[in-house]
This record gives sequence, C-alpha cells and structure tokens, in this order.
Amino acid sequence: MSVTAGYGAVVIDALLAKHPLPEAAATDDHVFATWAATVAGERLLQVRAEGLEGKALKDAGDAAAHDLLMELVARYRPEDDVLSEEGKDNPNRLLADRVWIIDPLDGTREFSEPPRDDWAVHVALWSSADNGTLVAGAVAQPVLGETFNTGAAPVVPPRSAPKVRIAVSRSRPPAFVEALAAALDAELVPMGSAGVKMMSVVRDVADAYVHAGGQYEWDSAAPVAVARAAGLFTSRVDGSELRYNQADVYLPDLIVCRPELAEDILAFIAEHGTD
Repeated sequence: MSVTAGYGAVVIDALLAKHPLPEAAATDDHVFATWAATVAGERLLQVRAEGLEGKALKDAGDAAAHDLLMELVARYRPEDDVLSEEGKDNPNRLLADRVWIIDPLDGTREFSEPPRDDWAVHVALWSSADNGTLVAGAVAQPVLGETFNTGAAPVVPPRSAPKVRIAVSRSRPPAFVEALAAALDAELVPMGSAGVKMMSVVRDVADAYVHAGGQYEWDSAAPVAVARAAGLFTSRVDGSELRYNQADVYLPDLIVCRPELAEDILAFIAEHGTD
C-alpha cells in the first residue's frame, strides 16, 4: 500500500511538509478525513497546473490522488482497510472493523476541463460498529477552497430559491428526473461530480439530488456521510437505507434532499418508477 520511493514519494513528502498531519488527526477520524481530502485536493490542483490535457490529465489526476490517499492511510491508519475507485478490491475488507471508502477524483471529466470547479475528493470511514455505518466523511472541492466534513457538520441555509432545484448530471440527466421536476414544479440544475451535486444541497445551490443511473459505493459514501451530518434526508430510491462496505460495491441509486421534500420524491418514484 505504501509509496516507498521515487518521484511520487518526493511529491507526497513535500506536500506533507507544507500540510503536516494535524495533531488531532492522530486520534480523530473526522479531522483525519478532512485533512486527507484537503491535501489530495491540493495535489490535484498541482497536477492540473502541469499543462496536461484531455485523457493524460484525467489519468494523471486519478493516479496522483489515489497514490497520495493510499499513502496517507498506510502511514497514519495502518490497521485499517481501504476501498478506492482506483485500487484493486481486497475482499479482506469485508472482515475488517474499519474501512476507508475513497474516490480520489470524483468528476474526472470536469477536472480535465479547467477552470471548472465541479469536481471533488471523497474520503469516508465505514465502521463495523452498530451493524456497519459511515462514521466520518469529507468532501473537498479544491477550486472552491472548501472541504465539507462530518467533524464540523455544515449548517444548511434556509432555502433561498422560489422553486425547488434538483441537481442533475450535465451530460446524462435521467428522464425520470425530468418527470419528477415537472411534478414538483422544480427546475433542473446541471453540474458534474456526484459529490458536488450532494454538496450543492448542503450549500443551498440545489434542494435535492435524485439518481438512479448507476454508481458505486465510493461515489456516494463521503458525501452521504456529510449530508447526514448536516441533517439532510438520504436513502435509496425505494426509501431503504444506503449501506456500505458490501461484497458488491455497486450502489446504483440514491436520494439526498431537504427533509421536507423526501415524502413527495419517494411517493413520485413509488408510483412512476425510475425507468
């Protein structure tokens, strides 16, 4: 797991010299998740400034953030397991007490299109306690200079828009969400990364994110942890609980919304489905 030599280790050590581990992070998982996501975000800004374009930039970003986060967990949480989008799945995590669920770069397409800001870094911790649950999480949006986290749970502002706003993919908005928007007299707000969409509800940029087009645990673990900490409603589209560190990491659908919208959204989906 650990990066032991070479250019990658030099870059990581330089970053850690600039952003040393906060003292509290040695024992506080909220602080560690926040710090790790923030440092990975800074690493991605460095990669973005290197002059690469297109697929080369996407690949470099994915690799750099993954290597950094794996190294941070190896150094500072060596007893824990990791599930990362960019890593090889280790079935031993199903027996572990603690598993970090990481998306090193959520919104790779948006990352490769400077100066777009709708991409993120996800770092979440799952614990076997209480039948398995997310116990810490952080979502860094590096261009905004923000890392939303469960340690200092965001306070969701009062809704500022006259109409309900639903965050959707800017490239693949599902048809059922358009029907949902019509039923709620809502407007659609296109944006990139899944994490950014969920944080848009935290930030009062949107009021709901409803997705049924296919995702994996790393796409939602950290933002769901933050959304829950902020008091938002989270569930599968059938109303059941979002569960993590499962043998099958495919987690294709979810709802994140202001609590007062949940009943209407769930009722619409129960009647009309998501096809």
